[in-house]
Amino acid sequence: MAFPKKALIGFTLAGMLVGVILFAQEAKPAAAPADRGAKQTPPSTFHREDPRTMKFAELKFTPPKPERVTLENGMTVFLLEDHELPTVDAIAAIRTGSIYEPAEKLGLASLTGTVMRSGGTKDVSADQLNEELEFLAASIETSVSAEEGTASLSVMKKDLDRGLQLFANILRSPAFTEDRLMVAKNQLKEAIRRRNDVPSQLTGIEFNKLLYGSSHPLARVPTAETVDRITREDLVQFHQKYFHPNALILGVTGDFNTSEMLTKLKEAFKGWEKVAVTYPPVEEVKLEFKKSVNLIERPIDQTNVRLGQLGIKLSNPDFFPLSVMNSILGSGFHSRLVNEIRTKMGLAYAVGSILNPGERDYGNFWIQFETKPETTLKAMDAALLEVRKIQEQPVSQEELDTAKDIVLNSFVFRFSDSSQIVSRRVDYLYYGLPDNFLETYRDKIAKVTREDIQRVAKQYLHPDQFVMLAVGDSKKFDQPLSTLGEVHTIAVK
Repeated sequence: MAFPKKALIGFTLAGMLVGVILFAQEAKPAAAPADRGAKQTPPSTFHREDPRTMKFAELKFTPPKPERVTLENGMTVFLLEDHELPTVDAIAAIRTGSIYEPAEKLGLASLTGTVMRSGGTKDVSADQLNEELEFLAASIETSVSAEEGTASLSVMKKDLDRGLQLFANILRSPAFTEDRLMVAKNQLKEAIRRRNDVPSQLTGIEFNKLLYGSSHPLARVPTAETVDRITREDLVQFHQKYFHPNALILGVTGDFNTSEMLTKLKEAFKGWEKVAVTYPPVEEVKLEFKKSVNLIERPIDQTNVRLGQLGIKLSNPDFFPLSVMNSILGSGFHSRLVNEIRTKMGLAYAVGSILNPGERDYGNFWIQFETKPETTLKAMDAALLEVRKIQEQPVSQEELDTAKDIVLNSFVFRFSDSSQIVSRRVDYLYYGLPDNFLETYRDKIAKVTREDIQRVAKQYLHPDQFVMLAVGDSKKFDQPLSTLGEVHTIAVK
């Protein structure tokens, strides 16, 4: 495994420091005994405690709570002071997304998010914007995903006023220049041309279509034809429809005084008025479980496999036991899938399961791995067996404790700095989660029992009705894919 140069330097310095400490300890002269004739105690040897038996104090998680304010124009703002460094960071969530773009112009939302930043503003050209941000050592980024628009600012405290002014102008009055739109469209079309060249990417795209239906907004993907139909005026209209202060949540962290920051924000966004936003209806996901076996023929050395189903919404209270269940089943090196399929059977180098709860609608759950064509069916059977076992047999207390520790610790370390805390607050409000979601997460995970694991596995997992997709050379499979059911061959260019 290759490490970044900085990481290697860090490891080297850390090793040198440990060596110096140990050498100093070993080189320290022994105290002269009071009685040289007395029996001497042999010097103690360095003791290495077994890490499996080591005990640590419970990890405390008490994140600071940012101040929440709603401006007169309807913009919600989270503010959290952090004076460790002379910098300020801002993150905005805008209620928009590609789920709202017309089917004949797929790619419109993504292009809007890209050209908002790359095309400059009505007051500052794209080149001038890039030069000024570089001079200030600042950054501004914008994007639009399936269900959310985002914008971010990072700037030195001394340049905050100008940074906020540029940030506000990009959000309010992007230029959407024709030349930058053309560049963005060409880049998107090149990505479209190449996306099926990566088997894992192809697997993900086609699996979503199988789960949600190819025409559903959560599964649609742009084509060269839909991108070609998009004009500058489309971007302008999309922006005018969704980018308004009352559709925006802003989180700000860094070296500032809260009252002064509020004054600066009001000045930066002065004149940006509240506008009622009407969102087009989005087809609801039909929570159905229907087995299907699917094949995409590819003459490749490894079969890419994904098995799964529709999942839950993040608001589902069983999200917490399901998270622990998924950790035991397939999330991480301690998991059953890794232990069985990788370690014991040697069928796959990378294997795991993903619990992806939906923020607005139903998410998904899936298992993915790559294996030799000659072991495709064997590996698929092994994965399905592990799902059934976690439904039928209680997990051990050791498995449960390990999984809960991993889930809790990984959650806590997602909040290593103030900007991450505020970013999460912004997201939780954006998706309508309770105000205390962050504070109660730990307690709800800690309360998960062995009985909960078996209950949610039985209730929410449907291995006999999984959607199955294999991308590979079926002529080399160890068994015909049809042994799992009627095979639907997907033709992909």
